[in-house]
Amino acid sequence: MDIKHLPQWALSAGQRPIELYHNPNCHGANLKSPLVFIGGVHGDEPEGVRLALDLIEYLKLPENSALNRPWAVIPCLNPDGFKHNSRVNKNGVDLNRNFPASNWSAEYSKKRYFPGPSPGSEPEVKALVELILNLKPQVIFHFHSWEPCVVLTGEPALKHAQCLSQSSGYELKNNIGYPTPGSLSHYAWVDHKIPVICTEEQEHSDLNKTWSNFGPGLIKILKY
Repeated sequence: MDIKHLPQWALSAGQRPIELYHNPNCHGANLKSPLVFIGGVHGDEPEGVRLALDLIEYLKLPENSALNRPWAVIPCLNPDGFKHNSRVNKNGVDLNRNFPASNWSAEYSKKRYFPGPSPGSEPEVKALVELILNLKPQVIFHFHSWEPCVVLTGEPALKHAQCLSQSSGYELKNNIGYPTPGSLSHYAWVDHKIPVICTEEQEHSDLNKTWSNFGPGLIKILKY
């Protein structure tokens, strides 16, 4: 497959490059709403970055050259945090509280949840928002690690979420269990009707197991 690699698709708050991969069908006049996959929203969750990188390696295999479904993958949205094993970006902002969602709030309970000085203030979020508005994805997937589960926001993506729940053996939920103002899920689904699926791997787990848990489900989704 002629995969397009943009090594400096965007720049982080710390001026680190943010990569993006996509297949040719992700752009053009005959564009069908792509699937968008994102790792590393939180820099201290390497399991999500590894899952995104393993997904890219799968998509590069010669036998997948006929896979025509449009997709885009951002392996690590928060390279500053990833470099320093920190949840937040260089500006100390939790990117998953910074989206310009209708429920964005300046209030936060812990420093690690700092939502930024204003909604959409961070360059990483600005770049992703622009991508979402341009591509109008069918579904957005973002890969995290905390307590094992799959969180679905938006009923139209139920079958996709079920695939990931079944392949991993993790519980399927309709919320993470606590408020997340300014999150990607609220911005995309509530404000723009784009379903979002969040995968949560067990934190501090063996990175080699992440693909075996979620890979079969991702493959099935890509081959629908």
